[in-house]
Amino acid sequence: MILGIGSDIIDIRRIEKALERFGDRFTHRVYTEKERARAERRPEQRAATYAKRFAAKEATSKALGTGLKQGVFWRDMGVANMPSGQPTMLLTNGAATRLAKITPPGHTAYIHVTLTDDYPLAVSFVIISAELTPTEPGVGS
Repeated sequence: MILGIGSDIIDIRRIEKALERFGDRFTHRVYTEKERARAERRPEQRAATYAKRFAAKEATSKALGTGLKQGVFWRDMGVANMPSGQPTMLLTNGAATRLAKITPPGHTAYIHVTLTDDYPLAVSFVIISAELTPTEPGVGS
């Protein structure tokens, strides 16, 4: 079942300006350590990498149904990549609490993330779904 859907589009030039003007103050306020490390390893695509993650955080906050309020903060959401390279979102603190609140009992939540950019735009789309949590045969019977 789908618990929430969110999308966001951002002008990469906006992130370029924020990086120029605020530097580490901006990146440390908005991004997780892993997100910063990934962006800094890609100097030619630094701003686009940050912009896609910014859009993903906005889209995730919309999918959670809160936006960036009700205890959900920027660094409570971090884009991570599965071994296949597929992006997903790791939630901590207020964002994780909100996810737990909207996930029905007996279900496991999954966050599906897509990221793309075509200068000057970056886009993210997020779907939060829940599936019945598998039970082991003979457990609880």
